Amino acid sequence: QVQLVESGGGLVQAGGSLRLSCAASGRTFSINSMGWFRQAPGKEREFVAGISWGDGNTYYADSVKGRGTISRDNAKNTVNLQMNSLKPEDTAVYYCASSRYRRNWSEYYMNYWGKGTLVTVSS
Repeated sequence: QVQLVESGGGLVQAGGSLRLSCAASGRTFSINSMGWFRQAPGKEREFVAGISWGDGNTYYADSVKGRGTISRDNAKNTVNLQMNSLKPEDTAVYYCASSRYRRNWSEYYMNYWGKGTLVTVSS
């Protein structure tokens, strides 16, 4: 089993930055990719960014391209999401997820989920 714990959420003014972290523990050898998803109030959960563990390839939703950067630390089994130029529409609960797959970014291919960290962007 894999345990995921997110951190770094909080209240930020529009235009500000935030760095989210996700620490994985347990049977981390089974992880081939990790990603960030978010769910805004009244909206469905959506993919934000992902990274393949082996080759480090990154993937981003159009909504965060140019503003978000996902990175990994294989030794620490940690994935980070740096978000810049935050907008009120970025307000959401951000979830970290891990997968045994490498290139499938649908939430249905995620095997484990963290409990989420709230990001609130004020206007």
